[in-house]
Amino acid sequence: MGKVEERELIGTPKEYTSKEDLFALLSNGVKEYLSNDDLPILKKAYETADKLHEGQKRRSGEEYIIHPLCVAIILANLRMDIDTIVAAILHDTVEDTNYTIEEVKKDFSEHVALLVDGVTKLTKLNLVNDKVERQAENLRHMFLSMSKDIRVIIIKLADRLHNLRTLEYQTREKQEEKSLETLEIYSPIANRLGISKIKTNMDDLSLRYLKPKEYHELVKSIKLRKETREALINELIKEVEERLKNAQIEAEVYGRVKNLFSIYKKIINKHKTIDQIYDLFAIRILVKDVKDCYATLGIIHEYYKPIPGRFKDYIAMPKQNNYQSLHTTVLSKKGIPFEIQIRTYDMHRVAEYGVAAHWAYKENGNSSGVKNIAELEEMNWLKDILNAETENSKEFLNYVKDDFDLLKSKVYCFTPEGDVVTLPQDATPVDFAYMIHSAVGNKMIGAKVNGVLVPIDYKIKNGDQINILTSGNSQGPSRDWLKIVKSPQAKNKIQHWFKKERREENISIGRDIFEKYCKSKKYNLDDLLKPEYIKEALKKYTCQELDDLYAMIGHGGLKESQLASKLKEEYDKANVKEITDNDILASISSNDKAKIKNTSIGGVQVKGIEDLAVHYAKCCSPVPGDEIIGYVTRGRGITVHRTDCINIINLPENEKGRLFDVTWQNESENKSYYVTINVFVNNRKGILADISKTLTENNIEIRSIESRVSKDEKGTLIIGFETKSKEELNKIITKIRSIENVIDIERG
Repeated sequence: MGKVEERELIGTPKEYTSKEDLFALLSNGVKEYLSNDDLPILKKAYETADKLHEGQKRRSGEEYIIHPLCVAIILANLRMDIDTIVAAILHDTVEDTNYTIEEVKKDFSEHVALLVDGVTKLTKLNLVNDKVERQAENLRHMFLSMSKDIRVIIIKLADRLHNLRTLEYQTREKQEEKSLETLEIYSPIANRLGISKIKTNMDDLSLRYLKPKEYHELVKSIKLRKETREALINELIKEVEERLKNAQIEAEVYGRVKNLFSIYKKIINKHKTIDQIYDLFAIRILVKDVKDCYATLGIIHEYYKPIPGRFKDYIAMPKQNNYQSLHTTVLSKKGIPFEIQIRTYDMHRVAEYGVAAHWAYKENGNSSGVKNIAELEEMNWLKDILNAETENSKEFLNYVKDDFDLLKSKVYCFTPEGDVVTLPQDATPVDFAYMIHSAVGNKMIGAKVNGVLVPIDYKIKNGDQINILTSGNSQGPSRDWLKIVKSPQAKNKIQHWFKKERREENISIGRDIFEKYCKSKKYNLDDLLKPEYIKEALKKYTCQELDDLYAMIGHGGLKESQLASKLKEEYDKANVKEITDNDILASISSNDKAKIKNTSIGGVQVKGIEDLAVHYAKCCSPVPGDEIIGYVTRGRGITVHRTDCINIINLPENEKGRLFDVTWQNESENKSYYVTINVFVNNRKGILADISKTLTENNIEIRSIESRVSKDEKGTLIIGFETKSKEELNKIITKIRSIENVIDIERG
């Protein structure tokens, strides 16, 4: 009889805690599919990494070697080759120790060295200050690495998955940042590579940290229904097995619980409660060949009533990641809807492992050894991204996110020759034309659908046969087409045509727009358009010459204000006026007389100035123990800020001459200092009373309190009180943080 398969957590069982246990688990795992000759190499990699990482700890307090071992175990679950497993064990050595790529090559192999180098380069990308640019550059490097050796990104996905598993040791801000980045970037990549084993795990873990309340309620609700659900699934499995046995079809039948993120999306998108969702599980049937898939479907539909519109044939029309299966939703004899998935064993392997399946099984004792995307037909989407004509980071990022939008439904249509073309929901014949080839789109003058002429904004339906009409006399695409196309590929190719064909016109338009803007801002063009400033602007927007920037402005790819701001920023950097101490002291009002001495004033020592009014900045509320700095304010004397104050960090270059070194004095221990903290909570009855009680018990008098609650019951409390030192403040913060439903705390 079949079984009920709970959602598998790919990787390491919790009972394995020591590095020795983990290495034993890894060794036993790879023995199932790798050669015995590979085991000494595996042991050597472990001993090398263990020695190099000796003394290093993770935030959790565990030995650092635990992390690369867990990453390697995830990859062993995917049955990756020995080079990939070894590279995973060594993947942090080059970055975090004195070990070099040349030493990796010498000690192991060139293949392992290339993989370690690829993963190391991906880790070192966060060098750009702008968030959009940083994310775009990370993506570019990831895609380039994938094009050279797809195993680099598979290691990176396993690395991200294990890091998600240890997010509990990160700050709340970091948890949300990593989880959101995973759902926007890493999970879609795993989906495109077809590695559902990793994708579903990453989705569930990201949900746990982005929506903790909803996640834990969902887990609790599903556990409460476990016995009832399993009884129902076992009953259905028994019925299906009996029907297939009578039809003499050999099959493996089991129940599979949907992953939490999938259930959560259904609750949100369909505005339902968990009680209103019956298809929390699917029955999966594995058979020998395609003929048995369709025969099984007939038997299922004969016995159970199919729900109209819920049948999908991904065997005849596979998904873009090469996923194949028959999906149908039927009603049980008790009227409960449930999904059935039917596929062959080969299809199941591809569905679980995706591109990793090229290494997962061997032919004639050798793995297929596919490393280059040119050998993988299902990687055509990556070639499209690498060939996309984008001119700046934002444009590239939008292109990728459009292409990765997993919420978009797809339509399947046909060429006149009967080939299947997959397009986004509501795609038009223009999308179809550009999917065939850029030249077909550029010369398009009309389209026929199922033999009938249609307007170019016709919305393609499943099963439509499209015939594009072209002409050599066509003047090219219309700008209006950009408003109707749905695929990022079509939009990108149309924009590229206008950039290329109308370049001179765009340069002229862009230059005119830019010069008018500078005139309105009273910027001197001769000052801004110096070669050294233009060079930095070209670097930022990845252009070759100034005319490229004008052309981007002309066709709307760049705002004139962006270019002007960048040039002005470079001009200001090069023309910072040096401000002397005398300039600063002269700017202070006559009431604040300065004398050149070191003295203690109001709890701080101000180097070089005495008899000067001292104020503590309200924006950052410094207290003894904080690192501080003084800023000379006209008419007010010295204002003391924390060195990590946002106003100090963002201080313009020409204002930094007003900063003075200041230090805390011992007598400040008897002073009280006003501070504010921002307490982020999941709202509940009595939480404000609990926080107030904690402050009172520690002899802290609340001076002010402000609260606000969002629609999703997330609350923020801004509390003002006096404290004598950073040490005392940290103790208070620690106690408040331990209160139930407090998510995080930040200094004001």
